[in-house]
Amino acid sequence: MDAGVAADTPSSPTDSTGAPDTSGAPVVLRQRADFLAANGGLRVGTPAFVLLVKPRQDDSPAKRIGYTVTKKIGNAVVRNRIKRRFRALAHQVLGHHGLPGADHVLIGRGEAMTRDFAAMHADLVRALERVRDGKASSDRRPPRGKPRRR
Repeated sequence: MDAGVAADTPSSPTDSTGAPDTSGAPVVLRQRADFLAANGGLRVGTPAFVLLVKPRQDDSPAKRIGYTVTKKIGNAVVRNRIKRRFRALAHQVLGHHGLPGADHVLIGRGEAMTRDFAAMHADLVRALERVRDGKASSDRRPPRGKPRRR
């Protein structure tokens, strides 16, 4: 192994200044608290997914992404395939259209498995434009049915 090559390849992606590279693939959300925080942000629904976007309070320009698909959608094989499609989608779209310094979460819907990838690509670009233009919804629907008795 050449020592010069090992010294030149950083363990994490950085730009020429040594700062983390935010132009490529987004950082993946792994903590439950990050998903819960994103749930309080802006939301845009599409036939294949719901996009949640929550600007972070830190000064990091990194675009972070999380994926979730519930068991209502299908078995593990189906859910994992949907998440693979979401990862490919995010890799193509978030670098150019994602909001810097924000957490993005894609919540899978039933049509995520069968919807054409090009249509999902257009849906995600349109959803991010709606968030950027302030046309996304920030509130959730009120609960249906009778209120709980205390």
